[in-house]
Amino acid sequence: MRSSHTVDRLDVAFDDDRLVADAGLLLPATLAAHLDLRGLVDEHVSLGAVVGAANVGDKLLTLVMSALAGGDCIDDANALRAGGTSRVLGFRVKAASTLGTFLRSFRFGHVRQLDRVSRELLARAWAARAGPGSAPFTIDLDSTICETYGLAKEGGSRFTHTGVRGYHPLLAVAAGTGDVLMARLRGGNANSGRSAGHFLAETIGRVRGAGASGELTVRADSGFYAHAVVAVCRKLGVRFSITIRQHRSIRRLIEAIPEEAWTPIPYWIDDGADVAETTYAPFADQKGAVPVRLIVRRVRPTPGSQLALLVLYDYHAFITDRDGEALVLEADHRRHAEIENAIRDLKYGMALNHLPSGTFAANGAWLAVQVMAHNLARWTARLGLGEGIVTTKTLRRRLFGLVGRLTRSARRLTLHLPARWPWAIGWTTALARLRAIPLLA
Repeated sequence: MRSSHTVDRLDVAFDDDRLVADAGLLLPATLAAHLDLRGLVDEHVSLGAVVGAANVGDKLLTLVMSALAGGDCIDDANALRAGGTSRVLGFRVKAASTLGTFLRSFRFGHVRQLDRVSRELLARAWAARAGPGSAPFTIDLDSTICETYGLAKEGGSRFTHTGVRGYHPLLAVAAGTGDVLMARLRGGNANSGRSAGHFLAETIGRVRGAGASGELTVRADSGFYAHAVVAVCRKLGVRFSITIRQHRSIRRLIEAIPEEAWTPIPYWIDDGADVAETTYAPFADQKGAVPVRLIVRRVRPTPGSQLALLVLYDYHAFITDRDGEALVLEADHRRHAEIENAIRDLKYGMALNHLPSGTFAANGAWLAVQVMAHNLARWTARLGLGEGIVTTKTLRRRLFGLVGRLTRSARRLTLHLPARWPWAIGWTTALARLRAIPLLA
């Protein structure tokens, strides 16, 4: 006999204006309000007399909150218009069609205005104790490929160095926290280091302006082994740790290191890895070239793998002007790989996995929106929960994606959230801490 208590007998109606699908967005919306993100956008972004130029603060906040809710295309922003969500977010949620017009109104100069907004937002968040203060601080440089399909994407229809069509943005990320310090969209045919010197100089200025007063270090892979990058570091008093391209002269230098100079590295295979150092003058043909430390790591092939014939080790070398033991510096340089976690979060936690417009500047604005949303998520965890790196997926599952219901009593709205929610204490604690941040509006 068929039971009457089955899912087939459940009636469904989309008719409640008081329900809120992503009620947990109250947390990042509170942080954005206390940092006055909308005010920053209204102050610094001016699109002129074009269609889509009005109410830029509300439009950008709609895109940011849509990304935090898991929206990965412009149309997904319409989910924020359902039920009573807009009353939770504290701004007027705009329709997806309006947002598309807004993004297509951007030109490159307007994207640079969004860079100004990101810069000021970073300074405000760090002033609210999300920054490093006087502690040593490391900037990781990298680039990533955002694959596109077809030939209709301006700047994204040409092949990248990986053989796919797409864009090739530059990124600067804070080591240890995953904050995206700066991002810039580039065409797919740009090599890794193109414009890296200017990009790094602006990033360092942004970090210093935001209140990082301690020693700065730049880490990067071989794509950023360029005279312009090293010159910027030396000019601005920043330490560097950059993987070097192993051309013939470098290979000869490595081969000349005596066997007794190699120090074992703690490794999961006995005698599996060693480190040694020598000196090398990078870019010797350039004015002012000086010798620096060349630190080399050698690794035996893991069981089941094979290197070239008669080769016993795989070598990884980087240049640095930092003080300290080679063993410690080599381990720190390898931690540059952690930037991939931030890039993955931008692509799969936010909506950078594709860029929705056929216009290059609109996609540049889309990149800026994803960076702001990513940083708001990181700061919500750091300032609200007192935790370090928490992925956006985790935050969305535990904090942002809560279903709520609005009620009104004695002229006051109350947001009701699920009983027995496993992370209720953390959520309420985070809200109290974020509300304690002084309002900057």
